[in-house]
Amino acid sequence: MEGEGASMATSTDKQKSSASFSGKGLAAGKVGVLGAVVIGVSCIAPAYTLTSGLGPTISEVGTHVPAILLLGFIPMLLVAFGYKELNNRVPDSGTSFTWATKAFNPWIGWMGGWGLIAATVIVLSNLAAVAVDFFYLMLAQLFGDPSIADLTRNLWVNIPTTIVLIALAAWISYVGVEATKAVQYVLVVIQIVVLGGFVVMAFRGVSEGTAFDATPVSLDWFNPLSAGDFSVIAAGVSLSIFMFWGWDTTLTMNEETKDPKTTSARASIIVMLVIMTVYIGVALAVVAWAGTGDEGLGAGNPENQESIFAALAGPVMGPFALAMAVGIMASSFASLQSTMVSPSRTLLAMGYYGALPPSFAKISPKYRTPSMGTIFSAAAAGTFYIVTRVLSENALWDTITALGLMVCFYYGITALAAVWYLRHELFESAKTVLTRLVFPLLGGIMLLVMFFKTAYDSLDPSYGSGSSLGGIGMVFILGMGVLVIGVTIMIITAIKNPAFFRGETLPQVDSTTDTYMGDVVGAALEDGDATTASAAAGSNVANEQAATAKAANNVKDEEQK
Repeated sequence: MEGEGASMATSTDKQKSSASFSGKGLAAGKVGVLGAVVIGVSCIAPAYTLTSGLGPTISEVGTHVPAILLLGFIPMLLVAFGYKELNNRVPDSGTSFTWATKAFNPWIGWMGGWGLIAATVIVLSNLAAVAVDFFYLMLAQLFGDPSIADLTRNLWVNIPTTIVLIALAAWISYVGVEATKAVQYVLVVIQIVVLGGFVVMAFRGVSEGTAFDATPVSLDWFNPLSAGDFSVIAAGVSLSIFMFWGWDTTLTMNEETKDPKTTSARASIIVMLVIMTVYIGVALAVVAWAGTGDEGLGAGNPENQESIFAALAGPVMGPFALAMAVGIMASSFASLQSTMVSPSRTLLAMGYYGALPPSFAKISPKYRTPSMGTIFSAAAAGTFYIVTRVLSENALWDTITALGLMVCFYYGITALAAVWYLRHELFESAKTVLTRLVFPLLGGIMLLVMFFKTAYDSLDPSYGSGSSLGGIGMVFILGMGVLVIGVTIMIITAIKNPAFFRGETLPQVDSTTDTYMGDVVGAALEDGDATTASAAAGSNVANEQAATAKAANNVKDEEQK
């Protein structure tokens, strides 16, 4: 009995130790399904996303917004099955980067990671911009002084305020997922309640005859075939894809969840279903109350499209309009903070496997979060915002459309990676044929078709806000320019750190021959074997993993004491 008790104690110690740190040194076991769902909803930020994306979508497809939202939701859902299968096999914080590297080659994997990083940096700048706009709008409503809302147009006020918000969001993300989760519970509840209130009041206005342009809801609104030609549908779907983007943040936290192989995947599906319900409800309410006209409070009015709720909240909600300003500011800041999770962990994985300099693999010893990745993400977002804000007054609209390009790019690559990586296990059952082949293949193809179609259409200067440079649309310049920057950085990195690109630190494999690196490193850390952990992770991060193994030993010693 004594020996059995000692054995059980040793086993418990090992479980506690392995739960302390992931293979990359992140704090493990901190997030459950509910926490992941909250962070995922927060990252999508329905209040912010609707006020930024609903107007442009209505301008493209009119009353058929519900149909376009459903069309945008379908590829997202199909791709999610591929993500789920990949996460079950390789729960790595690098997600698209790691999976595409394993399935295809380091070059495609690197660009998949870059697409994710670029998309998040773009949206971080927009999130901060919207948060600032509604911050001053809230102050104007609170103090009854409309001139305060105009402060956001002053770049000497706007830019410093934006940078402060980005820095604050980065700090919360830096101190750990538990701090992130605690903040998000409050902010997510606020925005969901406010949006629900808006929907109720809008439909009440329609029924009482006080709506601006009451438009009866019709089943035809859900019919994509009557929305217009393919270019119109493509533009609308590209915008709706932006509106659903962000659910995969739950997967970048997989090494920090209570069950890396199931928690994040379940949470991502729940997130998309919740968001779809909210979007359809709000879209119907906006079109039914305001109509799609291009004058006055019409949802098709270009003056209302950059921020639809800034125009409609007062007329719809009356004295409760302040709540909408608070809700959108909360939504923007919540998403600004939670979105930091995704690029920082992708950068961590890229540094960990040698796809970027080893400094990106650094973990905060105190908070067990990606220190360099978080700081870099915030700095890049701030820089991108300053540049685009100074160059173009229409940057918000154009970067949102360019964001759709990035999302289609890296989601499409990841979906196809699932099919190729699992190619020897596609036909194990009728279920695997659907979840490993049909769904991700269709989703990936749909998104990549959208990428190329939108890229071609965006060459036209009239696409997006109508801004252009040298006769080429600004949306195309922003989207393709970001990809060209990525290719340039990749080539420079390959010259300076060739090991990753030779397949030495993260080899191309398939599911039948793959040994998940996190399991190897995690087992080594559990046993306090720094040498094995370092060798498994690659020589480029040997010192980082040795330090992590030492930290794991210290935790184990403390627990034994």
